[in-house]
Amino acid sequence: MADTDPHRTADKTARTLAHDLIGQATYGALATLRPGSAMPSVSRIALATDGVGRLMSLISTLSDHTQALTTIPTCALLIGEPQKTGDPLTHPRLTLHATAVFVQRTSTEHEELRTRYLAARPKAKLYADFADFRFVRFEPTDALLNGGFGKAWRLNPTDLSV
Repeated sequence: MADTDPHRTADKTARTLAHDLIGQATYGALATLRPGSAMPSVSRIALATDGVGRLMSLISTLSDHTQALTTIPTCALLIGEPQKTGDPLTHPRLTLHATAVFVQRTSTEHEELRTRYLAARPKAKLYADFADFRFVRFEPTDALLNGGFGKAWRLNPTDLSV
């Protein structure tokens, strides 16, 4: 039987496109599994990158997606906004399969993420220090890159590191 996997092996083009999408991401769709249920849920979250190019966010412990990630830290993020014109399905997008890692407020990493996040999202200063908000970093396990019609790649964590 012929191999029908439509995904190409990651190359320089795919890695560059993935890095560009990650670096430009301001929002993404976060998919989680609801605790005690097999039902998935999707939320739009604000994004930034940490010092090594991994996606991260500031999320409230009151939100359903935070409660889901606390119970089941595996998740998926879809990034890549359609352009103003043309078919949205021809525009590049990246699905990251990841593990959510919550960062302790008392850690040095928390201060580093806070500085980077507020530089990217200054309005978040209004709530960044509220007791119910936490930083979460997304550790990718693999990714699917769709670069437009007929351009699909599978990427591993090494392909995504900067």
